[in-house]
Amino acid sequence: MIRTNSKEIIQGDIFIAIKGAKYDGHNYVNEAIERGAIKVIVEHGSYDVKTTVVDDTKQYLVDYVKEYYLPRIKDLKLIGVTGTNGKTTSCFLIYQMLNKLNIPCAYIGTIGFYMKDDIRVLENTTPDILSLYQMLDECKENGIKYVALEVSSHALAFNRIDGLTFDYAIYSNLTEEHLDFHKTMEDYAHTKQKLFHLLKSIGKSIINEDDDYAKDMKVNNYLTYGFNKSDYQILKSIVENDNTTFSFRYNNNKHTVKSPLLGRHNIYNLLTMIIVLHEEGISFSEIINKIPILKAPAGRMDTVFYNDNKIIVDYAHTPDAVFNILNAVKEFSNGRIYSIIGCGGNRDKTKRPKMTFYALAMCDKVIITNDNPRFENPDEIIKDMLHNNIKDNYEIIPNREEAISRGIELLTKDDILVILGKGHENYQIINDQRLYHNDKEYVLKICRG
Repeated sequence: MIRTNSKEIIQGDIFIAIKGAKYDGHNYVNEAIERGAIKVIVEHGSYDVKTTVVDDTKQYLVDYVKEYYLPRIKDLKLIGVTGTNGKTTSCFLIYQMLNKLNIPCAYIGTIGFYMKDDIRVLENTTPDILSLYQMLDECKENGIKYVALEVSSHALAFNRIDGLTFDYAIYSNLTEEHLDFHKTMEDYAHTKQKLFHLLKSIGKSIINEDDDYAKDMKVNNYLTYGFNKSDYQILKSIVENDNTTFSFRYNNNKHTVKSPLLGRHNIYNLLTMIIVLHEEGISFSEIINKIPILKAPAGRMDTVFYNDNKIIVDYAHTPDAVFNILNAVKEFSNGRIYSIIGCGGNRDKTKRPKMTFYALAMCDKVIITNDNPRFENPDEIIKDMLHNNIKDNYEIIPNREEAISRGIELLTKDDILVILGKGHENYQIINDQRLYHNDKEYVLKICRG
């Protein structure tokens, strides 16, 4: 097997040295040979095993995976979801529903690679091109018919999905995120748009008509959804303590959905799943009847019940996502709302005060803490978060576990604590160390005494 990670090499493998942003694979060729590589593909150098020197190992790899894997996976139905928020939940709902209808589907995205009973953690939302093609090949070998794939802007920018064509390309929304990379929202939108040029000839785009950048994604055969006039138009919605109910109209027929997933933002996620399955020929009634048994993915409105309180853990780490989560909570809250929030280091700084603004405006009290400071000074991150702030309903507790303990301590009858930013993640990145931490696990530890 061909591999790009020297540490994964086993006897008989081929190692290809890729020069990336942080690491140059050429520095690990000898390690790959020591581990059993019988051939290396490089841009320069001479080695003790069979060596092929090429001008560009990245292009060689792309050509290889397309030539070797595409004929093997051509019958897979690929569903790609892109956008700032909603990718994970939309994909995970599609994955769940198809499997509940006994139609084999896999999921590849932020929370891992899910195929039948196998769940694997991934380093990136969309894996590198070699890993992705190998996963798709594995899906085909295991009888999978559909794959729901999160497509990040980085994946599109770095050609991680090069060669793939999609049966469905779904657009959720575009809000401020990754501007440290894209620099402008226009560039961000242009990058997202690439997915919609990768439809199969009979493929369909599914576009959120309510989003300001929807027009940029209408480059191919498309359907629209949203509260605005759409092919699949949302008519009204009610968010209650333990469910969300909404109705939508399609071809002048009205349908009503009741789901345990809370919040207006989840209406969009649910509707994208409904559209894909309906376009695949499954009746609305069959889909809607099974929606009450669907679950949100890990770390998305993940709720722990504690005495008379709710403690909600969510991955929200953009201004729009923070607003959506807190707005959903306000709709069913009967007490005070507390939140815990931080911002990641070495990432887009422009979103920091905006996230804090929403938290302070929508909560009775906010605890500001750390969230993967990486190589930035945590005090400077917090200073950015509070830039131009005029409110005082907050306290600063940099240690995340201490912040969670304090948040739980504040709760009285019917209050809600919302812990934002990390969701399913089980680590804190401080400098170059990845320290174990999981918000929900720590909450359960405190609640159980």
